[in-house]
Amino acid sequence: MPELMHLQILLPFAVFAEKAGVQSMVVDTPEGSFGLLPQRLDCVAALEPGILSYTTEAEGEVYIAVDEGILVKAGNEVRVSVRNAQGGADLGKLSAAVKEEYLNLDERERELRAALAKLESGFIRRLTGVRQT
Repeated sequence: MPELMHLQILLPFAVFAEKAGVQSMVVDTPEGSFGLLPQRLDCVAALEPGILSYTTEAEGEVYIAVDEGILVKAGNEVRVSVRNAQGGADLGKLSAAVKEEYLNLDERERELRAALAKLESGFIRRLTGVRQT
């Protein structure tokens, strides 16, 4: 029997969860759902906002809403680094949290980045105008 995985879910400011004895897990990537078993080869995957699920013998299947981030599997160590995460027993509430909080946040960030790009380009135009005179 293969050795089980050790999962860490990391936020920018803290460790959200650390679980030993993980039998399997599923995450959402831009290419679709991605499953991991202990014997899987080492890998790296970009994550998109969605539901991460993992299974342990003690807890059964556990669901966590995660924002975008990255997953790294090296040996039996799996590290998931995300901007935000939210746990809970109700899968429906977690799905709603992903839609309301994480996906809407991405839209606001795109708007903010567009506004910043306009400010930066205006600043650069004014700066180049000052240098020419």
